[in-house]
Amino acid sequence: MQATIRLLRREDNPVIAAIIRAVLTEFNAARPGTVYYDPTTDDLYKLFQTANAEYWVLEADGRVVGGSGVYPTEGLPDGCCELVKLYILPEARGKGFGKRLIEQCFASAANFGYKQVYLETMPELKSAMSLYERCGFEYLKGPLGNSGHFGCGLWMLKTL
Repeated sequence: MQATIRLLRREDNPVIAAIIRAVLTEFNAARPGTVYYDPTTDDLYKLFQTANAEYWVLEADGRVVGGSGVYPTEGLPDGCCELVKLYILPEARGKGFGKRLIEQCFASAANFGYKQVYLETMPELKSAMSLYERCGFEYLKGPLGNSGHFGCGLWMLKTL
């Protein structure tokens, strides 16, 4: 499977929203307090027009199969952004694409001047948690910032 990573385009909105919701449904994590119900999920292109934010799309064999981004979530400490909306369809997992997306997000974060990257996740997403650990994220005792994702009970931080 050949894959490329590129910036989100407006026409990607419905595909990325469907991927996010499909993956959360797959892992029985489609509940309030998650990105599944965020009003911004259906227009990520608009959301990522925010300064110091970027969303990257993973294309494999000519179709969008995932994505992830960095975002200056309100309330995070100075120099910290959030790794957000990392979702990959099953057929593209286990091939190193998640790590490539995270590394692209680390590069974006560094380019914007961020020194730390924060994320929120949930126990249902065990395979993602092991990926985050391999990429250098460490667990926190509680949340940072004001993401509004009260359905996420695990928090991690990576110093760049």
